[in-house]
Amino acid sequence: MPLVRISLIRGKPRDHIHAISNSIHQALVEAFHVPADDRFQLIQQYDRDDFAYDPGYLGVERSDDLVFIHITASDWRDTATKKAFYKTLAAKLAASPGLRPEDVMIVLAPNRREDWSFGRGLAQYVEDAG
Repeated sequence: MPLVRISLIRGKPRDHIHAISNSIHQALVEAFHVPADDRFQLIQQYDRDDFAYDPGYLGVERSDDLVFIHITASDWRDTATKKAFYKTLAAKLAASPGLRPEDVMIVLAPNRREDWSFGRGLAQYVEDAG
């Protein structure tokens, strides 16, 4: 179960934001092999003054269309899977809502299966769930 935090500058139309959300979920299902009903996202919009980034870090020319995508997910995926996910996600966001790949920043924050509780005070991913 990934927990996705989507951060962007305030002012985009609702359909643009929904397209970002949907494209992220599609990429997770396709390239990260997440179940289709495993969708947990938080969308945060910031005033321009509260959204700081370097427009040219590592030679990538970013614009104010930049979207930060921070994903907390279990750490069992290998590097090849992660790289395929990055490419898939950038392509999906280019298709809908039309983001430039330079404006897609993805951060994976791995954790372990016992770090999740989906409710009822249980650790559902741990075998004994106790």
